[in-house]
Amino acid sequence: MKLLRLPRSKVRLGEPLPWNVRDETTRLLLSRGHVVEDEAMLDELLQRGAFVDIEEARAVALWEKQQAEQEHSTLSALQRAPNMFGNWDASAEELHKLMGKLPQAPVRPEEIAAFAAWIIDLVDKNVDVALYHMVRQENAHLFYYGYNHAIHTAVLCLLLARRLHWPEGRMRSLIHAALTMNMAVLQLQGKMAEQDEPMRESQKAQIRQHPRLAVEWLTQAGVKDADWLTAVAQHHERADGTGYPEGRTEIAEIAVALRVADVFMAKISQRKLRSPLTIQEAARQLFREDHGGPLSSAVIKEFGLYPPGEVVQLASGEIGVVVHRTDNVKSPIVAAITDSMGNATVHTVTRDTSQAANAITGSVADKSQVARMPPERVYGYGNLPPSDAADQNAPTGAGGTHPSAV
Repeated sequence: MKLLRLPRSKVRLGEPLPWNVRDETTRLLLSRGHVVEDEAMLDELLQRGAFVDIEEARAVALWEKQQAEQEHSTLSALQRAPNMFGNWDASAEELHKLMGKLPQAPVRPEEIAAFAAWIIDLVDKNVDVALYHMVRQENAHLFYYGYNHAIHTAVLCLLLARRLHWPEGRMRSLIHAALTMNMAVLQLQGKMAEQDEPMRESQKAQIRQHPRLAVEWLTQAGVKDADWLTAVAQHHERADGTGYPEGRTEIAEIAVALRVADVFMAKISQRKLRSPLTIQEAARQLFREDHGGPLSSAVIKEFGLYPPGEVVQLASGEIGVVVHRTDNVKSPIVAAITDSMGNATVHTVTRDTSQAANAITGSVADKSQVARMPPERVYGYGNLPPSDAADQNAPTGAGGTHPSAV
């Protein structure tokens, strides 16, 4: 990775950063979409030494040039409008605002319900973008690991419940449980994700008690939904009695569904101590553990063989990123990011992999090229619908507070 020192003139106060900001060792300081609020914050950042990946800077510069050349007023307006990627990027910070001061500042059930409704709305606007955000987590700040994990687990719970045709009320109970299952250890999860050593004994003790404590906090806050509370209480229990905190052998179906989504998302999420499993390996493990039951089958069907965000090799010689699923799990729509010789391309070109010349020949292990690439570049800068409708339904501060640079 080649770094370029960040010029002061390139940072627009009060507007989202269009690139990730790193220190001279490439360590992430501020994620793309973060807002530098004032001169004092900017001074502190520059004094620490702020750099941008040169390839990422070039991609943003190219997009800005293309935007400047657009004559259509709708596309010109899009440059300042928040998009779905910006909303997804902001979601962890919004959940942190909601729960970051627990237990001193309790969260009300209606606040959880409003946040869940916003997430559901984002998924409904483009489920493939939601899956992309879940799969491509390289640039996510590990401080927000617990918050991102809760959101991603909630999204997977939504997709599972719908695929299994659960009633609307039960589905929302499951989503609410996913968002709150780890509310007692959200900050601990961030610390553990950042540490380069195994879990300490003191941390193990906190982890083993967090379902019981979360139920206590939710009950005190006024939650009366029995399914919600049961799912949280039992989401780490196992039928063989080896789970915690009670070692139960009889577990509610809603809790089993939450555990499946929780474990799957943990396996494909990155931590400092270990790399994430591939989607394919995580799916194989889940299938074996669940003996091919309806829950593991539902997860596999939602992600498919090649979910959005997966980096693949095409028969054409191109390398691409899956952007849209199709009815054929083996043949999604792919955005080519190289030419047939492996050289990076400037423009997004989509490939229908059901055609023999563009067929997927396998996954690509090296994801570094995609990690440096803004998702808007992958999906095509001019093709992102603004998310104004999502913002209108967002909980206070969500979505509109941290719009992306597009």
